[in-house]
Amino acid sequence: MTRHQKRLSAPNAWPVERKTETFTVKAGAGPHGEAGVPLLVLLRDVLGYVDSKKEARYALNEGSVLVNGDAVSDEQRPVGMFDILAFTEREEYYRVFPEEGGRLALTPIDGDAADSRLGKIVRKQDVSGGDTQLTLHDGANVRVEDGSDYSTKDSLVVDNETKEIVAHFPYEEGALVTAVDGSHSGEIGTIDEITVTAGSGDNTVSVDTDDGSFETIEAYVVVIDEKFVGDDDAADEADADADEASDDGGDDE
Repeated sequence: MTRHQKRLSAPNAWPVERKTETFTVKAGAGPHGEAGVPLLVLLRDVLGYVDSKKEARYALNEGSVLVNGDAVSDEQRPVGMFDILAFTEREEYYRVFPEEGGRLALTPIDGDAADSRLGKIVRKQDVSGGDTQLTLHDGANVRVEDGSDYSTKDSLVVDNETKEIVAHFPYEEGALVTAVDGSHSGEIGTIDEITVTAGSGDNTVSVDTDDGSFETIEAYVVVIDEKFVGDDDAADEADADADEASDDGGDDE
């Protein structure tokens, strides 16, 4: 298995420039699978807080960079959709959120919103002891005593410290959703209609937005909290700081 990752062949979700250098860092083992972006890419290529892998390692060893409430020391640790990235010394907090084209971006949020993260239920199964295990999109597992109220495609808000469920949003008509893939990635609206397709075809979803409506396949939408809509205000306030961050990424060789 190669230890290198060429920029041209990096996953589309990675927020890296494709033609500035030949190589970028390869994602390590961890949550989100191939969709996870190495933490170094966010620190160097997106935020411009470091210029090299060596600087990133030094910064991470300080223990002030948290992902979902846990200090991270591995610069290759995959970070993905809806993860919470916190810089405690800077008092800066970000949510990883898909934008147009499916590319992952960092959305500034308030410190209070950084205490928990959103997860989409992708699997539900009974386990020993009579509990139900809910598997989220990032691979995390949450156990509940009674799983009858939960279904796949629902979303949960999980406390980063206690790992307990603090909110549950069912997947149903009228729910607030965002598209996380496809041509409408990053758009937010409410489900108008869920169309079940007979056979092996994908179910589709019609979503009403402030500017109109769109239709996409069911797998491309995630139910979200209304607080996500307020992220736009926080992002606008942080634009001046973001413009000062460097977009240039160095080679890791």
